[in-house]
Amino acid sequence: MINKSIAADDRGLVSACPNCGQRNRLIYPQLGQKFRCAKCQTELGPPAEAIEVKKESVFEAITAQSRLPVLVDFWAPWCGPCKMVAPEIARFAADEQGRWLVVKVNTDELQGLAQRLRITAIPLMGVFKAGRELARKAGAVPVAAIRQFAEEALRASLE
Repeated sequence: MINKSIAADDRGLVSACPNCGQRNRLIYPQLGQKFRCAKCQTELGPPAEAIEVKKESVFEAITAQSRLPVLVDFWAPWCGPCKMVAPEIARFAADEQGRWLVVKVNTDELQGLAQRLRITAIPLMGVFKAGRELARKAGAVPVAAIRQFAEEALRASLE
């Protein structure tokens, strides 16, 4: 499932407060910290769903600036295995909220990005941290394998 209530732009995630509806920006370098609504001071929880990325500049901002590691699901609407892995990606996003930022990139919409990153097979998951791609894995796998892949990629980057 893709979160349509949170939009991503070059500076952060824009989310509506669940209490008053005020739109608030969660800036990438502070993801993982607590945010409060600017209007009513309600605490805003971290994204628990995958965020759809619609522009290359937003992808670059997220992967370069996010304080949280980013799991990217590269997919296309016509891809059967992509549809099979989508609920598993959604489970990972829900289970790992506040620890990971999960984004989805439609390779049909962002063909230039897919070419630049040499995405030749989908579904493909990539792990990004501080502007660097740490690892990638092709294929539709269950949430346990997604979690293992993501954690191993992050651990290997710290060694």
